[in-house]
Amino acid sequence: MYYTPKTFEIPELAGISKSTIEEHLGLYNGYVKHVNLIQDKIAAFSHDMENNAYAISEMQRRFGFEFGGMRNHEYYFAQFEGGAKTLPEGTLKELIVSGWGSVEAWHESFLRIALTRGVGWAILYIDRKTNQLVQTWVDEQHLGQLADLDIVLALDMWEHSYMLDVPPSKKKNYIDAFFQNLNWEVVAARVA
Repeated sequence: MYYTPKTFEIPELAGISKSTIEEHLGLYNGYVKHVNLIQDKIAAFSHDMENNAYAISEMQRRFGFEFGGMRNHEYYFAQFEGGAKTLPEGTLKELIVSGWGSVEAWHESFLRIALTRGVGWAILYIDRKTNQLVQTWVDEQHLGQLADLDIVLALDMWEHSYMLDVPPSKKKNYIDAFFQNLNWEVVAARVA
């Protein structure tokens, strides 16, 4: 099965330049390309499993990284489509308030996760089994993804997300710009 890069209608963003978005979309396209390439290579090497077991194992390990990069970015870019919109009343807002006491308290908590040192993602999930929100840091693209939970909000904290606009020492400015441009209606629809 081959994956095709998605296209996103991203308007001009405040604090995140068009150049950054274009470069970032290029990286996303690379993840999609490598997901397909790894699948092709695994299939090609599978004709001789005994002699290619190590190579297949290493490609399978890399597949998780590339696939995570592909899928995380699809959540990320979709959150900008349609322009900035405020958090609507409804299930997501209710879950945030019940979990953290207020939207502001949740935001502060999520900000602390996003400021984690290193490269990765701050991700908010919904646990549909317990109907509650869970958030965590995911190293790189894939290390620490929470099993059986659906992504609600994905914030890319790799330097490529902001270095053309702000230096790493000012990455909080990027986080502020991310939330300023976020289409909360897209995010809230992931919970419904």
